[in-house]
Amino acid sequence: MLPSLSSVSQSNNAQFLPANAPSQHAAALASPFQTTNAGATAVMVASRSSGPLTASDEAAFARLEQAVGGLPGVLAVHDQGMSADGQARKALVVTASNGGNTGNPNLVGAIRNSFAAAQPPPGLTFNLTGPLAQTTDAASSGSQTGTNIRVFSVLFVIVLLFVVYRSVLAPLVTLLPAILSLLMAGPLIAVASQVGLPVSVATQTLLPVLLLGAGTDYGLFLVYRVREEIRRGSTPRDAVVTAMSRVGLSIAYSAATVIAALACLVLASFSLYQGLGPSLAVGVAVMLTAALTLLPALLAIFGRVLFWPSHPSLGQDTTGAWGRVATRVVRQPVLVLLTAVILFAALAAGLVGFTTGGFASGAPSGSDSAAGAAAIAAHFPIANSNPETLLLQFGVPIWDQPESLSLAESQLNNASGLRSVTGPLDPNGTALSVEQLVSLHAQLGPAAALPVTPPAGISVPTSAYQAYRATTQFISSDGRTVQFYGIAAAGPAGTQSAIASIPAIRSSLEAVARSVGAQDSGVIGLDAVAYDINHYSTTDLLAIAPVVMAALAVLLAALLRSLIAPLYLIATVGLSYIAALGAATFGFLHVGGDTGINFVIPILLFIFAMALGEDYNILLMTRVRDEAHDRALPEALARAVGHTGSTITSAGLILAGTFTVLAIAGNSDQSRQLGFTIAFAVLLDTFFVRTLLVPSIAVLLGRWNWWPSKLSRIQR
Repeated sequence: MLPSLSSVSQSNNAQFLPANAPSQHAAALASPFQTTNAGATAVMVASRSSGPLTASDEAAFARLEQAVGGLPGVLAVHDQGMSADGQARKALVVTASNGGNTGNPNLVGAIRNSFAAAQPPPGLTFNLTGPLAQTTDAASSGSQTGTNIRVFSVLFVIVLLFVVYRSVLAPLVTLLPAILSLLMAGPLIAVASQVGLPVSVATQTLLPVLLLGAGTDYGLFLVYRVREEIRRGSTPRDAVVTAMSRVGLSIAYSAATVIAALACLVLASFSLYQGLGPSLAVGVAVMLTAALTLLPALLAIFGRVLFWPSHPSLGQDTTGAWGRVATRVVRQPVLVLLTAVILFAALAAGLVGFTTGGFASGAPSGSDSAAGAAAIAAHFPIANSNPETLLLQFGVPIWDQPESLSLAESQLNNASGLRSVTGPLDPNGTALSVEQLVSLHAQLGPAAALPVTPPAGISVPTSAYQAYRATTQFISSDGRTVQFYGIAAAGPAGTQSAIASIPAIRSSLEAVARSVGAQDSGVIGLDAVAYDINHYSTTDLLAIAPVVMAALAVLLAALLRSLIAPLYLIATVGLSYIAALGAATFGFLHVGGDTGINFVIPILLFIFAMALGEDYNILLMTRVRDEAHDRALPEALARAVGHTGSTITSAGLILAGTFTVLAIAGNSDQSRQLGFTIAFAVLLDTFFVRTLLVPSIAVLLGRWNWWPSKLSRIQR
């Protein structure tokens, strides 16, 4: 049995960063703080909103800790104490599970099933959050989201196809190859992942949208042309043959542009894109095969019955409303071009204030892990501030040079970019001097080996004992790595100002490392990861964009046998990309109040806008070229726009609709922004680029559209 797509996807944004990213280097430095032989961890939280925890509450949480500690797969449960406001208590659950891409539903479910068995008093709430719980909830949510997107996309496409065709069978036949492609593509991508193809969690979300949207578009290209040929008097089978000879190549090149653009993502350094592009390209290749084999066979089998109850009538070869629009465009190309450019420039002006966001990969909204994270944020100061972790690695145990601790903490508290720092000299709210810390280490040994309560015969004050135990989160077991929690001075974690301050914080830490004799240093945390994600995403866009445009230019030049047309066809889609990004910035940031445009949108919008936008360019310009052999270019343009206008309009509405379904059913800010932005870009291409920009530029260029092909010398 073939594996499922969800079982091989990767979902943590930080995991997508290259190994040489500064935050990944810092994560490697932090490895000594990971529990030996342990897998993923989770955090149990008990909270009460109405007041401090009661003795009964604490007894219930103790019962829960004991029950969970005895579950198969749980290695240890470490109580992490009460919150400062007395309204919450939490415990770290160390498991033997590696978490993987789907978490561990059985273990997470068993822990949550223990909640009721612990008999919490009324008003006391138990939640499970942390990496293992969040990954499990995200996988469950992602699977349900993917199902919702597939179901609603299919329903939307069927309804719109019924409206377009006014037929019973045509919508189903058009959609069938896309649905079969979707069912086949997921397992094939999963198999490919087993031989080295990385697959991101975004693949299972975007695959149904892309295959149903673009697959239906290619079906429309062929079905509309078959209907046109039947209206000209061809038999259904001859109409299919003629249609395939006319638009089959266009469909193949359309899919090739999508595959090429997606394949370029393999050049990215950020593995989210590396895993997304090639995997989606595999799906498009499957879809292309179905569009060029299964669909023509179905059209030939059903013939005229396909269009029942309406029937294509002989002599109905008309260019309709789109032909009249195109006629006006070619008569006043300069005015139309200027008007379109002004419109797109106005939309692009929305880029003022553009900023990125959406870097955290936390729990899905509405989940138990999200509720637990919210409880921790509300009651535990350290968690609420989401501090950056500042790491120093020494060549010898810190116990051999303990004065470095006080010097490092003092310098970090006064360092540029940091408001405050917590470290081993104040591990749990009880301050320790360097002398006390060294004395406790000599008397008690490694802090990680100590029990929760002082053993009999230990003459150490309880407060000092608990403070020393808490140093395990700051000093590694071998004493060579020390970490501090730092709060950015620029603003709360996750804000643009805090993210922008990361270079200054890293620079300050490097200076402190040199001062105290540390061999290495690093910063990791929400802001550090966000800074690196933004950096690598921007770098990837700047590196990949020229490659994508060059690849598409080669394909367009080969198809149209022109070196001129590809230049403005790519430029016009680029203009719609900038306009769509500007509109998204204005809509989501200035009107909607979002803190930033999700970091994936600039590069994914570029890829989809370029690839899918050129689909419509290809359909239009191949028809223009066919018509131009027998007619003057203005007339050829008017006829081509007229004959393809309904096809492109229907295809654009369907494609935009499927991305709108992603925005509505996606259940995340990332899906909402990405879906609406790509849908808007598709509509711009459909109603403005293809109807205004491209025809006006083409008529102004005249025969130079086809240079250096023979058509450029005979074009009237």
